[in-house]
Amino acid sequence: MARQTRAARGGARSNLYDDITDKIIAELEAGRLPWVQPWGTAAAKAPLAMPRNAATTRQYSGINVLILWGAVVQHGYPTQAWLTFRQALALGGNVRKGERGTTVVYADRFTPEEERRRARETGEEPGRIPFLKRFIVFNAAQCQGLPEDIAAQAPPPPPGMIEPRVEALIKAIDIDFRIGGNRAFYVPAHDYVQVPPPQAYFEPINWHRTALHELGHASGHASRLGRDLTGGFGTKTYAFEELVAEMNAAFCCASLGIVPTFRHADYIGSWLEVLSKDNRAIVRAASQASKAANWLLEHLPEADGETANVGADGRAAA
Repeated sequence: MARQTRAARGGARSNLYDDITDKIIAELEAGRLPWVQPWGTAAAKAPLAMPRNAATTRQYSGINVLILWGAVVQHGYPTQAWLTFRQALALGGNVRKGERGTTVVYADRFTPEEERRRARETGEEPGRIPFLKRFIVFNAAQCQGLPEDIAAQAPPPPPGMIEPRVEALIKAIDIDFRIGGNRAFYVPAHDYVQVPPPQAYFEPINWHRTALHELGHASGHASRLGRDLTGGFGTKTYAFEELVAEMNAAFCCASLGIVPTFRHADYIGSWLEVLSKDNRAIVRAASQASKAANWLLEHLPEADGETANVGADGRAAA
């Protein structure tokens, strides 16, 4: 029996959180991870990079990264550059007739009037309710008449330059980073990362991917971004934190020109459980992953400043 979406089960119009969560669940159930797209294959015509707004040059963040990466792969777009209908007009071009846009979201919070009244009566801080607002964007390849350089992509990093940048990042971050043993892990209680030596990996680049994953966990320490790292293996809190670390590593890899990979296939089941019970979990996880990647990449040497910001608020750049 096919799985029903939340809208079908509830018999009501689905909300935006449901729409996003159902798509992510469908991908996971099919064995695909939206944050590890087939970059470098025939299925991906666009270069490996973080999606950006072509008009403002700002990089998209949070759940919008997964949405736009998915659209690039699904439709075979050749660029990671996006813009709204009005932005295309402002740049002297236009969206081609018949083109369908991609929905991205703007995350924010609002305070209902009832809550404002309650706060005034009690003297307490008013509560705020999170919400998502839809925006439609178009890939630059769906437009015509744009300036020639609007969809230009930064060239890939020169061969041999990827690993040194990750190593420079590790050295620049004030985190106890240890090399040894046969397992990669982060210990919140003692605030240190341990990763096996590079020669223990079949492909050396996987050492760097693993290091970025574990550093993602370390970014959540109370002295840094302050995420909940108390969950034991098998708990929802643990599964959520692994989801954050996985996406953080993918965002860092894409920013540094490293093809993302998936390290923990055995976590898919626990992620599905978390997402099926909380329609806002994937949006929160993607936002936290952007904040973690942004915090890590801010430590790159100044020469790498262009790649040092992947967005930190999960909001649309439209």
